[in-house]
Amino acid sequence: MTMFTSLLKKTTLALALLASAGHAAPKYKFHSRGLSFDYDNVKVRGVNLGGWFVLEPWIKPSLFSEWADSTTVVDEYTYSAALGKDEALSRLSDHWNTWITQDDFNAIAAAGLNHVRIPIGYWAVAPIDGDPYVQGQLPILDQAIGWARSAGLKVMIDLHGAPGSQNGFDNSGKYGSVGWQQGDTVAQTITAITNIAARYVNDNDVVTIIQLLNEPLGPVLDLDGIKDFYNQGYVAVRDSEPNTVVCFHDAFEDFVSVWNGFTAGPKNNMLDTHQYQIFSPDQVAMSPSDHISAACALGPKLASTDKWTVVGEWTGAQTDCAKWLNGLGKGARYDGTLAGSYVVGSCDGKYTGSVSALSSDDKYNLRHFIEAQLDAYEQHTGWFFWTWVTESAPEWNLKDLLAGGLFPQPLTDRQYPGQCS
Repeated sequence: MTMFTSLLKKTTLALALLASAGHAAPKYKFHSRGLSFDYDNVKVRGVNLGGWFVLEPWIKPSLFSEWADSTTVVDEYTYSAALGKDEALSRLSDHWNTWITQDDFNAIAAAGLNHVRIPIGYWAVAPIDGDPYVQGQLPILDQAIGWARSAGLKVMIDLHGAPGSQNGFDNSGKYGSVGWQQGDTVAQTITAITNIAARYVNDNDVVTIIQLLNEPLGPVLDLDGIKDFYNQGYVAVRDSEPNTVVCFHDAFEDFVSVWNGFTAGPKNNMLDTHQYQIFSPDQVAMSPSDHISAACALGPKLASTDKWTVVGEWTGAQTDCAKWLNGLGKGARYDGTLAGSYVVGSCDGKYTGSVSALSSDDKYNLRHFIEAQLDAYEQHTGWFFWTWVTESAPEWNLKDLLAGGLFPQPLTDRQYPGQCS
């Protein structure tokens, strides 16, 4: 089959799938030039640098090991409060300087990726009096921009945590209630965005995307208020930089019906959606083929969005067995140890450690699932895998997945082609 014939066949199939799904063909009316990356024609193939500037206990459990049996230290907020400013700064400075290095940026580029997404909390760029958080991240982030430049990578800076917590998850910096949109928290978040944009205004050859806020919890928060915040955030970025892409998360709302037609401003808008299949009992009970079918179904839907759309977080995981994935000290849905779940199988010795220790069946299923997601998510703008490195969660560890041959090299290689056809 010639390359042209293959392309024609795939194009015809994509159009047919769009028609059968009832989605109108996309019109990329929000795009413009002035960028150092061609988001119209080149796929985003990226990875998150999770757990670096915003702690998540499951990514690096050793940081939280002394509180393994405690319910009082569960996130960066309580970690810093428990240690106090001096000790927290000492420990976190060591973490910031060792968790990700220039060697990692070089390895990411060598694997064929072209972007990194770097999560950061508001406390790094717009600290609030009385918070226990410590600062010192920004000089290392500055260094990282230089590492990305030398490696030929583009950077999305992602505001991952907002004052009050925009979702109540530990990945916002503060686990518990959702306090964002209360008091001055939105204005304080705009200050953080303003400071990010101003700091990196001269690095727009590398910092091509600023994400206004990670995972605001739309079903709990006021959705119109989220959209208004996105409009304000767009202006805050544009006041410093006329072309940098402004990215906004779908707030866990349908990324076609809710977000098609919305724009935070007249140009260079990007929508971010996160696609995991493990955060409900029914999802972890799905068979490997069910996971693949669900991933493939997203491709045509992604292609029907009317602006650049990336899957900004996804994983190879088909279980939630990674230690503390659901929160420090909490169990898993897969083995029924998390409240409200039921037993699907055993987590014992299966999804911890390294990729090399996985069973042959797990490796087989993992590679299939990764390839299906790559095929689906590249039907539009592209993707960022979550995450580059973990201590003990192999399904989430791109560095280890690459070394173990479970993530394609080159990225276009397929051992199981046509899964989404």
